[in-house]
Amino acid sequence: MFQPTDDVLDVTLLVLPDASLMSLAATLDPLRAANRISGRLCYRHRVVSLDGCDPTTSCGLTIRVDGRLEPTMRCDLFVVVAAFNVFEHATAALMQAVNLAARQASFVGGIEAGPWILALAGLLDGRAATTHWEDLEEYAVKFPGVQTKADRWVFDGRFVTTGGAAPALDFLLSLIQARQGRKLSLDVASLYVYDGMRTGSQRQPAVSLGRLARQEPRLAAAIKMMESHIEAPLTIATIARRIGTSRRTLETLFVKRAEISPAAFYMSLRLDAARRLIVDSDLSVADAAVRSGFSSSAALSRSFKRRFGHSPRQARRASL
Repeated sequence: MFQPTDDVLDVTLLVLPDASLMSLAATLDPLRAANRISGRLCYRHRVVSLDGCDPTTSCGLTIRVDGRLEPTMRCDLFVVVAAFNVFEHATAALMQAVNLAARQASFVGGIEAGPWILALAGLLDGRAATTHWEDLEEYAVKFPGVQTKADRWVFDGRFVTTGGAAPALDFLLSLIQARQGRKLSLDVASLYVYDGMRTGSQRQPAVSLGRLARQEPRLAAAIKMMESHIEAPLTIATIARRIGTSRRTLETLFVKRAEISPAAFYMSLRLDAARRLIVDSDLSVADAAVRSGFSSSAALSRSFKRRFGHSPRQARRASL
């Protein structure tokens, strides 16, 4: 699927009731845009529901579909778009249809809560996958046979899974770039005034801040403080003092809830910020180092290579 080609990609989008309108748009509209901008048919898409009835999205807007899902119909990419009330919608009829449709497709995708449907259908056992960041912890517990990742989107074998709307757009832009070239991908991104395309391996939040704010507000406050002090990092002791706890207590909270030390979590945030600057801007490595709180380009390069397996300059060359 991620190979240069002039072939048309046939895409079937199965939209469940209570799906996110934004996630659907982020998946569907780049296909339309690629066709319009390129002046030729690159993607043929069909939007369906299980029974052919028009589903109502989570915001209350009803989507007009092209018809019912025909599970025996061949397609290149079969995608499930879902968001809320997954277990209510995951009927035996849906599971049977999804399994059959997945067998007829060359590639299978799940957007936002779509990976829940794919996992419930038994399609992701032994595979790496992701889902919306608020549900990552619950997803990992529910599906121990799936290698749950916090990445924005994950491609494993013939399966691709994404977080919410922005990671779905990242995936589609990456797909367009691989198939039709970087210029078309950038032109499509520019339609949405979207200049921050992320790679799949960039992480979603490592923990659910929404859930943490309720269950452990000190940890959520510490993470927000780290995110707002990337260029001039604070010491862990300073962060602990500002949120009204001890450094030891903060370290215990991080290890218990995020399974990582606060220092390592903070470093990960800064390296992700540095990578965005390297890949998505024209800043020099030295300037990117300063903007992400490193004392020099050499210091950034050492940490960058340990985290990503290659140097900042290699990351920039790969993105061109």
